[in-house]
Amino acid sequence: MPTEVILPKVDMDMATGQISRWFAEEGARVKKGDVLFEIETDKAAMEIDAPASGVLRDVTGKEGVDIPVGAPVAWIYADDEAYGTGVRAEPVKVESPISAFDGGGRAAGAGGGEPTALPPTPAGRPADPPHKGEGEGRARATPLARRLAREAGLALASIIGTGPHGRVVKADVDAAIASGGAKAAPAAKAPPGAPAASAPAVKPMSDDQVLKLFEQGSYELVPHDNMRKTIARRLVEAKSTIPHFYLTLDCELDALLALRTQINAAAPMKKTDKGEAPAYKLSVNDMVIKAMAMALKAVPDANASWTESAMVKHKHADVGVAVSIPGGLITPIIRHADEKTLSTISNEMKDLASRARSRKLKPEEYQGGTTAVSNLGMFGIKDFAAVINPPHATILAVGAGEERAVVKNGEIKIATVMSVTLSTDHRAVDGALGAELLVAFKRLIENPMGMLV
Repeated sequence: MPTEVILPKVDMDMATGQISRWFAEEGARVKKGDVLFEIETDKAAMEIDAPASGVLRDVTGKEGVDIPVGAPVAWIYADDEAYGTGVRAEPVKVESPISAFDGGGRAAGAGGGEPTALPPTPAGRPADPPHKGEGEGRARATPLARRLAREAGLALASIIGTGPHGRVVKADVDAAIASGGAKAAPAAKAPPGAPAASAPAVKPMSDDQVLKLFEQGSYELVPHDNMRKTIARRLVEAKSTIPHFYLTLDCELDALLALRTQINAAAPMKKTDKGEAPAYKLSVNDMVIKAMAMALKAVPDANASWTESAMVKHKHADVGVAVSIPGGLITPIIRHADEKTLSTISNEMKDLASRARSRKLKPEEYQGGTTAVSNLGMFGIKDFAAVINPPHATILAVGAGEERAVVKNGEIKIATVMSVTLSTDHRAVDGALGAELLVAFKRLIENPMGMLV
């Protein structure tokens, strides 16, 4: 039986992916474990191996096109297996070795939910079974099309499907919206005494409404890539579901800068391809990461994540660090940052940032974490408030270090001062607890020798 090759789920937030490059052509002979194609997600590019040996056939996954997770992109036929001779047995489904689990704890495409719509099957292949729950009286539709129709208030049964086996797909819903398709019936009026339903969310302006505000020809349209779509969705999710609370204070940096200079001067030399170089070179941001991790260990109640049923108390301080990359940003994580030396944090951060910019990070290198640091000081930004990245309960926004006049013992002195703002999820970290965390951070920054013991 032919082996089905699917588009795997390699990111918790991944609903679709794009094949950026095929390494084998239709009819090519491949071996199990050979690199078959490269998949581009919103955050990384990953090579996918062939799940079986044989001849690559029926390549339906096109390069540069959004493909639903779990959808077949090709089939591999064994050397002795007939091809194109009538009806064949149902293909063997083999998950990619890096296929992850979805947010509900099920393997992608597993039972318990509606499977992702599949592209048209090759000639002679048996028809795919109907979606769970798609019996008589219910329109056949992909999950995305069903959601879009619901949000637009369209009656799904009134939309003609052009997908496999008449299934309604996204393009059908878009066409129905453009033509002013039939609206769904209004919800039944609640009986007297029933609790009032929450007010419907205010819908953003449509693309057409936005473009009508500008003169024709005065702009160009740049389609959103997967990364920008995911960033936008997660920001809306974060600001609409997390009650943000902000705390700001100033930290004096002179002692930290002096210690940093001494540590870098004492760095041993090592051999590299370009000759000898210091084994490490600390940045202020490296020391901020260490201080934030140690502060979380000193105030363990703030090292938490909120869930509806329980507070998640983390045993380690895993610090995500916002890294700007073309088209967006990503947050690679320094695991157990409280336990690592400053030199280890520095070298690890340089490696993660480099691979982040080339989109070569593995999912486990940017998923999870217990807090995050966002530093815009290099741009001269004095202070700002960052948006919390779920499931974190805190994020520290770091501004530029600058010389300011400060009053000490009744005298005006000049000191290098850095403003930091802590954003907290008020459900998990309230004002007093957040203040305690920020004071612990300030103590470490202003007395940096404490990070060396």
